[in-house]
Amino acid sequence: MGYTFQSFYLDKPLIKGRVFDVFEPEKVTEDIAIFIVHGGGWWAGSRASFHEIMEAFNNRGYIVASTDYRLDAKDAFEQISDIRAAYDRFVTYLKEKNRPLKIAVYGESAGAHLASLLLCAEPGECGEKNNFVNEWIKPVLGMLQATPYDFLPWEGIMPHFWNIMQDIAGAPYDQEPERYERLSLKNYIKSTNPPLFFLEAELENLFISELTKKIADQHRAMGIPTQWKVYSRIEHGFFYELKRKAQLEAFEDICSFLNGKLKTF
Repeated sequence: MGYTFQSFYLDKPLIKGRVFDVFEPEKVTEDIAIFIVHGGGWWAGSRASFHEIMEAFNNRGYIVASTDYRLDAKDAFEQISDIRAAYDRFVTYLKEKNRPLKIAVYGESAGAHLASLLLCAEPGECGEKNNFVNEWIKPVLGMLQATPYDFLPWEGIMPHFWNIMQDIAGAPYDQEPERYERLSLKNYIKSTNPPLFFLEAELENLFISELTKKIADQHRAMGIPTQWKVYSRIEHGFFYELKRKAQLEAFEDICSFLNGKLKTF
């Protein structure tokens, strides 16, 4: 299936990183649109890394956006503002196309961290600053791969990775621990959260996969049909192409989740 491709910058003059791409298929058959947040350790990565997967979603009839965020931001709070602003402008795009305002958000690794806060925290609840064009439209679903349960240090954390987390938090943990609580998904779990699908790699080496199962358990107790699944013999951040068995399996599972048909729990 063919598709159209557009890039949308959020600012004039342009600000590097505050931009998102939209792939729209020739024939849109799905009511839910997809909004993707890339990973890369908060300081790297690109929206373009998901173009292949966006094309595959187009072939299933989905409109898909993939956003960047400032990789030179002073902290993660600015990055949260960036992805919320891009999400808000994607809402504008859907309005102009007379499409339903039903959006599912996908994030991976650092992108899963930022996307999880977009999904579960209310605008401004983390302490970020926002300036929206539209009334805030809550996402209807979330798909998260390699998601940090919180932003706190844990036993066995790699020192280099902890340094990266402290850099993006904007202050050392021992000086401003409250920043780390505001960046912790665990503090935003509530009955108003959308259903989530946690995709975990069997060989995950950065975040503790079992902790996101705690969120799934909490959601299920609240009546939210959140799903949780481990993919065999695959590593952290594996959903960047569609070649290996686990990648193809994850793609099919996400499509099933979007259609309310996935049962993994």
